[in-house]
Amino acid sequence: MIETILKQQKDYFNNGQTLSLSSRIHALDTLEAAIKSHQQALEDALRQDLAKSPFEAYATEIGFILRSLRDMKKMIKPHMRVKRVKTPWTQVGSKSYTRDEPLGSVLIIGPYNYPFQLVIEPLIGALAAGNTAIVKPSEFTPNTAAVIEAMLNGAFEPALVKVFTGGAEVTQSLTAQPFNHIFFTGSTRVGQLVYEAAAKNLVPVTLELGGKSPTIVDETANLKVAARRIVYGKFLNAGQTCIAPDYVYVHESVVDDFVHTLSETLKSFYPDNPNAMGHIVNEGHYTRLKALIDPKKVIYEGTHQPETRYLSPVLMQEVTWEDGVMKEEIFGPILPILSYRNLNEVIEEIRAHEKPLALYLFSENKATQETVFSTLSFGGGAINDTIMHVANPHLPFGGVGASGIGAYHGKHSLETFSHRKAYMKKSTRFDPSFLYPPYSEKQVGLIKKILK
Repeated sequence: MIETILKQQKDYFNNGQTLSLSSRIHALDTLEAAIKSHQQALEDALRQDLAKSPFEAYATEIGFILRSLRDMKKMIKPHMRVKRVKTPWTQVGSKSYTRDEPLGSVLIIGPYNYPFQLVIEPLIGALAAGNTAIVKPSEFTPNTAAVIEAMLNGAFEPALVKVFTGGAEVTQSLTAQPFNHIFFTGSTRVGQLVYEAAAKNLVPVTLELGGKSPTIVDETANLKVAARRIVYGKFLNAGQTCIAPDYVYVHESVVDDFVHTLSETLKSFYPDNPNAMGHIVNEGHYTRLKALIDPKKVIYEGTHQPETRYLSPVLMQEVTWEDGVMKEEIFGPILPILSYRNLNEVIEEIRAHEKPLALYLFSENKATQETVFSTLSFGGGAINDTIMHVANPHLPFGGVGASGIGAYHGKHSLETFSHRKAYMKKSTRFDPSFLYPPYSEKQVGLIKKILK
């Protein structure tokens, strides 16, 4: 079945069905109409899978995508233009150009934490760039996957877009195929498997992974604002966000005030009520997260509900890198707090671990801002905010090192799903003989002068 659909998509692509501006706009219009007609079903599915509130479901998933669709439609025509580039004088009589062409048939594999946004956002880029696509939603959010399957398979012919659902065996079958590109969002462990499978067919990949994203709060920070923005970024979607603050380093001179402000903010944002925040995706992850909580280091905790997988916000203090909660990406509503005296020690500690997907700094000191952002390597981040850089379609979103390969969003999605073809057009009216063999000493001397 998979091989048959992929062949259909390659034939469809090779027949030029996706290349025109009108076909690309039509594909995005079709996608937009399908989303709007399934909006209530999507909201219901996101509530069933992750207990997302209507606000979170729209702001971070459905509305996010609808805005992305509107923005992308304006970017396609400029992207398709042939661009003339400079030609060195040594290539006299020549003109040089680049042309962005679609890759062909692409595979998009999505995660469970934003199960709609993180498969549809790359799909927008793939279709806008003129590709065909096979989409594999996460099996951990079955209700959302079922709506995506019905929505896309009902709106598109399989030769352009096709959804396959299922578990790891389906993913393995898909990644074994000779796609022209694979776009994967998920854990580092599964990303390694996808990368390995893709390598066997020399399929290029985009890997959107994660890691332990640090937050630094220095002695000049506005603690009230820092607490509000850290709580928002950390506990959105019950902490199941790849760019959520994973842990916080706080200067020792303000750590007590910060902890108090953070606790008060949590009480205000998330009263001890299972309806106030999303729930953990499944029992396995709920059990994993509970095991990371050291009761001796907990300074704030509400009531948990194992039967609904509701894990209340948890703050832990006096944490060290030897604790289990610091050994892996948390991906849940647990926030470890560490104190520091010297910023250089924090920088060296962060450098000693894998490059994170995001980094956040709360500081009013411009020298500190410059030091942190020029010294540390990470995918993206913010000064005096968390996670909101992902909402700017003009910024590339992606990791570095172990946190990912490649970037997307806006025009960067078009670039990810395109090949920039370079070529030259040369006049036949000028054809100097000194370029051709046999070469004399005079010709050698001349070429050395030209290329010196």
